[in-house]
Amino acid sequence: MPENRNIQVSKVTDPADLEKVFAIRREVFVVEQDCPPELEWEFEDESTHFLATVDGEPAGACRWRKTDKGYKLERFAVLKKFRGFGLGQELVRTVLADLPDDANYIYMHAQLPAVTLYQRFGFEKTGPEFEEAGIRHYKMVKK
Repeated sequence: MPENRNIQVSKVTDPADLEKVFAIRREVFVVEQDCPPELEWEFEDESTHFLATVDGEPAGACRWRKTDKGYKLERFAVLKKFRGFGLGQELVRTVLADLPDDANYIYMHAQLPAVTLYQRFGFEKTGPEFEEAGIRHYKMVKK
């Protein structure tokens, strides 16, 4: 990994930036992980979206939304060529900092390979492993 990469994570609402977010998610989830597209595009209008860039180039995305249970962190995606740069950690850090002060129940459905990343931020696995969109997950809750 080259040194001095400029990594930035920003909350986005502009349609052009949202298109970058959706393009990243399409590449990671629909193309790479073979998720059904109809499962990928839901709750967009009620979600708060984030775009990660590396040296100004779109590289990662995620979102949070309020549900009837609490605040759900979702759709963490980093393009293959940018993995290993620390983008996942920056995305999690930024999203957690953006949540409202009353966010006392924070949870996610984490893909198995990402569980250790989320554990670093105080998330714990709850319940059994399950399958979502053909991919193994654990429900994780921030303690």
